[in-house]
Amino acid sequence: MTSAADNVTRVLVVDDSAFMRKAISIMLESDPQIKVIGQARDGEEAIEKVKLLHPDLVTMDVEMPRMDGLAALQHIMKSDPTPVMMISSITTAGAEATLEALELGAIDFIPKQMSYVSLDIVKIKDELLAKIKDIAKRKHLLMAQYRQRQFARTGKRAESLAGSTVAPIAQGTPVTPTIRRRSHSIGIVAIGSSTGGPPALSTLLTRLPGRLPVGVVIAQHMPAQFTKSLAERLDSICQLTVREAVDGEKVLPGLVLIAPGGQNMTVTRRGGDAIVTVSAEPVSTLYKPCVDVLMNSVADSFNGATLGVILTGMGNNGAMGIRRVKDKGGVVVAQSEQTCVVYGMPRAVIEAGLADHIAAIDDIPAEITAYL
Repeated sequence: MTSAADNVTRVLVVDDSAFMRKAISIMLESDPQIKVIGQARDGEEAIEKVKLLHPDLVTMDVEMPRMDGLAALQHIMKSDPTPVMMISSITTAGAEATLEALELGAIDFIPKQMSYVSLDIVKIKDELLAKIKDIAKRKHLLMAQYRQRQFARTGKRAESLAGSTVAPIAQGTPVTPTIRRRSHSIGIVAIGSSTGGPPALSTLLTRLPGRLPVGVVIAQHMPAQFTKSLAERLDSICQLTVREAVDGEKVLPGLVLIAPGGQNMTVTRRGGDAIVTVSAEPVSTLYKPCVDVLMNSVADSFNGATLGVILTGMGNNGAMGIRRVKDKGGVVVAQSEQTCVVYGMPRAVIEAGLADHIAAIDDIPAEITAYL
């Protein structure tokens, strides 16, 4: 028999500011199924309390004295793998540190401006709390995924507690399965992602050839500034050219355009060219960039030549746009539950019967290239 205590998500809050620790704790405990079991003032104290308390999830400030959040994250993921959600400032440095944290194993992040003291949190608070509980429930699966990624990584050097270098595990080039070529003509690839999206995009894009015969457009739920850093990071590791989209630029073969955070991106046809528009419209969307807005525009512009991809993320943003893709005769690929950080956006598409292919993130590049 399951007790009420078994359904409670136990969280450790780590921040050097007493005010922020209290604010985050109040926000979390506004949900009766979340309990803050401890607080820590810096990375060293966080490591000790994770060992002692075994929380279901940790919220971790990036910038702290003695030991910062990135160093603490590395230790925790090495000794006591636990879902960690970073609390980061919306600055260039904060964005870069957050993306590094996601590569090191953090599950997601909360912009510091979205803290309990900000009115902005009201817009996403319920979904944020639901996301925290969902991540905690999937703790064992997510940590198994993390261990698998660590085993497969190449070229990365991890720092030990004493600062010495740990050699990476030797490994060859990741093997992408070959899928029988499909006859459906594709003119563009449109991707939507949210929680867990940056690592998923990294896996997907690094396995696509640089001479991709079509362009790629992406809506990833992220604040302004973060998407620019994400594009630069992906561009540095991909054969494809990746950049943050600029209003009015063309969608070109081998080019990946990421919608700027805080803005919506649409695609329209002008003559023989596909052009992106970047703006705040429509102002009513909960998320900017909005996956539905991007998918709708691509479907209307490319009709059946659209290949829509839905990756990991909370909620159902993208499901309406994917339905438009299907209504226009396009093709849809959804990420499998087992490889999602949060199985929300793909679930909405799959359960609506809109997915032509359901694939692990490692296999999605092959699903795409089979059409090209």
